[in-house]
Amino acid sequence: MTKMKRTFLILFALLLSGGLTYAAPGEIEFTEYELDNGLHVILHEDKSTPIVAVSVMYHVGSKNEQPDRTGFAHFFEHLMFEGTENIPRGEYSKYVEKAGGTLNANTTADRTYYYEIMPSNQLEMGLWLESERMLHAKVDSVGIQTQKGVVIEEKKQRYDNAPYGSLLAETMKRAFKKHPYRWTTIGNPEHIRAAKDEEFQSFYNEFYVPNNAVLVIAGDINVDDTKQKVEQYFGSIPAGGKEIYRPEVVEPPLGGEVRDTIFDNIQLPLLIHAYRTPAMHTPDYYALEMLNTLLSDGQSSRLNKSLVDEQQIALQVSSFPIPFRDPSVNIVMAFPNMGNDLADLEAAMMEQIDEVKRTLIDENEFQKLKNQIENDIVSSNTRIASRANNLARYHTFFGNAGMINTEIENYLAVTREDIQRVANEYFTKDNRVVLYYLPKNQQ
Repeated sequence: MTKMKRTFLILFALLLSGGLTYAAPGEIEFTEYELDNGLHVILHEDKSTPIVAVSVMYHVGSKNEQPDRTGFAHFFEHLMFEGTENIPRGEYSKYVEKAGGTLNANTTADRTYYYEIMPSNQLEMGLWLESERMLHAKVDSVGIQTQKGVVIEEKKQRYDNAPYGSLLAETMKRAFKKHPYRWTTIGNPEHIRAAKDEEFQSFYNEFYVPNNAVLVIAGDINVDDTKQKVEQYFGSIPAGGKEIYRPEVVEPPLGGEVRDTIFDNIQLPLLIHAYRTPAMHTPDYYALEMLNTLLSDGQSSRLNKSLVDEQQIALQVSSFPIPFRDPSVNIVMAFPNMGNDLADLEAAMMEQIDEVKRTLIDENEFQKLKNQIENDIVSSNTRIASRANNLARYHTFFGNAGMINTEIENYLAVTREDIQRVANEYFTKDNRVVLYYLPKNQQ
């Protein structure tokens, strides 16, 4: 794999009390219920391998931050591994590793996700670890100072000094003026540096509470036995007493094309079109997903076939949504082949998009799209860890974990006419941010 391709991939690698059980032939079965403290619990039993995923998704991301204190959600992704009242500082990960498991966490604009993948005989270990940081993580001056240094250095290494590292930040701050999506999860180092200990403690007390979380346990478990263990470890954790901040910001229309040039420490230019798009789980979002598949999913997709293979004007092309809970953006981007101008590449890219706007795709190509989408959805649920993530996400975003079994229906409801319509409605000049990323020596 070339260094350029690696860089590209690294950048974009950027529900009910009582215990209802959902099952149907071929479907993913799960049981869900709610503890008295508001913690939502989803259990998925699969004894095919002796492993278990213990995961907690908190309904907090960079969207829940204040404009002068960005980066808090990502900061806590790090801080929550510091230790707890019963886990010595720096020892959290070692418990999992010594038990033969792995663990990690990640943050988006809409949620923060923590998980352990462990041998199934270590289920209680995973439950204890997650209950510990939900109940009394070490949010103290020592840990805060340590992690301030860590996240500020991460910003330098992964964003400020990495080729194209500023891409998402430069795009989102132009695409949004009011919505908190205008800043990225890494936040502003000055906000983190200036924040006092009590501000971090307040953030923890507000968002890291059982009534703002879903616990998903998937794998080699016994449901009845696991219910008892969940009650043992999580039942006594008190519900949060603060009102949880949920921003309700309606971003006005972009109101005309925003076009700019970014000079960066790069060797190869990059073209970016970012179109404002509707929120996830809306009919038009599914149609846009299928449009993206048509444009750039696989070697035979339209942009790849025309720009990369036939015209050889592009080295690599991609079209994809930024999958946020509120209205977001869809990015179409292309690296030019050596010696080709970005303006020529942009014209060629727009010709392919305009062709979708003008001409209804034929039935054979449409059937291929549906096959690709169905394969992607099935593949996304092949691993225990992926199922746990999807169950957590569908509950957190939509209050319906059952979407893990029905999401395919939303895609199959999309028609050829829908794809043509959304291309005309959203992929317009007045609804986009255009960025030319150029090497600094061209400035």
